[in-house]
Amino acid sequence: MNSDSAAGSGYWYGPEGRLDPASAVLHALRNYRAAEVATRKATRDSMGMGETDLLALRYLLRAQSAGDQVGPKDLSRRLGITTASTTSLIDRLVGSGHVRREPHPTDRRSLVIVPTAGTDAEVRATLGDMHRRMLAVAEELSAEDSRVVVGFLQRMTEALDGPARRH
Repeated sequence: MNSDSAAGSGYWYGPEGRLDPASAVLHALRNYRAAEVATRKATRDSMGMGETDLLALRYLLRAQSAGDQVGPKDLSRRLGITTASTTSLIDRLVGSGHVRREPHPTDRRSLVIVPTAGTDAEVRATLGDMHRRMLAVAEELSAEDSRVVVGFLQRMTEALDGPARRH
């Protein structure tokens, strides 16, 4: 979405086609979100995965890095999906060679889901360049600017998590 796409809509722009400072911030945030969504979609497409598949891989890789064991029920809870959907998800990821099922180390009746050796490298290669570019921009901020941005984003998160989510 370019900065002119909402011109004249009245949603972001005032009567003279100008943004007030608060609207300019919201417009920039919306543009960032659109760019992020498009980039993540391209990443998922390049890896041949859906959003839930990539979220599952990222969770499994973080858990593996922390030394945690993840079973199918843990994955269901984390992703907010049914056990049937989790089974299908794991089947897809096993089929694509990204994870494997292993016996639980202490409970023979259970399984753990483990990323395969090349998965971490593939995800890092696919997402690494994007993350490096984003980190470079964030590192340009002063400590005070970082504090302001973090505070703003936390308050925006709280605003989104507000009344609409409580009903």
